[in-house]
Amino acid sequence: MTEDTTNEEARHAAKMAKKKAARDRMMERKEGEKGLVIVHTGAGKGKSSSGFGMILRCVAHEMPCAVVQFIKGAWDTGERRLLEGNFSDLCQFHAMGEGFTWETQDKARDIAMAEKGWAKAKELIRDPEIRMVLLDEINIALRYDYLDITEVVDFLQNEKPEMTHVVLTGRNAKEELIEIADLVTEMKLIKHPFRSGIKGQAGVEF
Repeated sequence: MTEDTTNEEARHAAKMAKKKAARDRMMERKEGEKGLVIVHTGAGKGKSSSGFGMILRCVAHEMPCAVVQFIKGAWDTGERRLLEGNFSDLCQFHAMGEGFTWETQDKARDIAMAEKGWAKAKELIRDPEIRMVLLDEINIALRYDYLDITEVVDFLQNEKPEMTHVVLTGRNAKEELIEIADLVTEMKLIKHPFRSGIKGQAGVEF
């Protein structure tokens, strides 16, 4: 080993030790836990996928959880097959939507389905045994005013149990929701195969 290599490794070790000490000091000050309001939004892919990833983490930790799908309820998705087929004892799955609004072309019906989904969501969130509730594509229902954003925000602020996590997905999240959320992630679209004429594929899109 050359002297230059030895010096480089020593500098790297010192740099990493300094970073670790700073990280340890930061973590010492973080003691509290709380149920989070988590928003995944933006035009990029991965909003629902990330939400389902957290649901699977809950399942792995044997934490009771639930999913309410507001838009994709008519779809046969891999997530739904997996959770209903293997983990129904830990994860409730409620598919309340009938497709995107341009598919149903019936606003009154869409509003009724959204309200039904929100009623189920409130029931699940109020259940003290359930640790996480994923409200998949609820932001789309809120964007089209199928649900009252004021009511949703008020419920999350005043009725959600202290230790329950609620994940809300869908593009165009409303500012009122972003304001009260604990964690907000915006998925940025850079490239998407749909623009190149490639349809949604099993294992990638559903």
